[in-house]
Amino acid sequence: MKVLLLAGSGEGRVLADALYKMGVNAVASLAGATRQAKPLALPTRIGGFGGEDGFCEYLEREKITHVLDATHPFASRISHRTALVSARKSLKYMQYLRPAWTAQAGDQWHHIRDETDVLGLLNKTPSTVFLATGRQTLERFANLEGHRIICRQIDPPTSPFPFEGGEYCIGRPPFSVGREVELFEALGVDLLVVKNAGGTASRSKLDAAALLGLPVAMIERPPQPDAPKVDTIEAALDWVRAC
Repeated sequence: MKVLLLAGSGEGRVLADALYKMGVNAVASLAGATRQAKPLALPTRIGGFGGEDGFCEYLEREKITHVLDATHPFASRISHRTALVSARKSLKYMQYLRPAWTAQAGDQWHHIRDETDVLGLLNKTPSTVFLATGRQTLERFANLEGHRIICRQIDPPTSPFPFEGGEYCIGRPPFSVGREVELFEALGVDLLVVKNAGGTASRSKLDAAALLGLPVAMIERPPQPDAPKVDTIEAALDWVRAC
């Protein structure tokens, strides 16, 4: 048995540590979106596979027998491809998908389908919009030009903001609730935009918004592959143990 761990989420790091301690023959893969990412406990490859053909070639060359998909809930294109290829090659596949966030007392959430729907939540007065959505989908907010747009990302930018009125806020998680409150107040944030990634580590921004009475534009998750899923670390490890 040889396991490929697609470790694109925070839980991917936890799974890598656990698989290493269990002595499982496994290799991890990171897309390389974050520069100078902290090393994982497992041998790690960084970067894309080169499309479906490259992915198939990698699986054959490395003699992968099991795939544990712990990518980000919004990396659905990768998950769909991985599940499809795994089924075609008769590889065992399991998706770890952490539970989505649900609104709590005090939350002012507006559920939207995608980034372009944020505009409908703003009035004609220029607003300060804080994007906690990463840089990969930044260009989808171009219809917000005319408002002050602040995009938080981990690494310093290597190119200008893609449209007028935007600026970057550099920060590396985790962020405490108190720190988020201070940041949102200092920036004068009127609307927080978040992808429904789920998880406890990054919920602090939502708790901070609730304390400040800030509205939140909650982007719903894309459809996930029709494939086996678990929603806890222990269940994912149990799947490996049973293989």
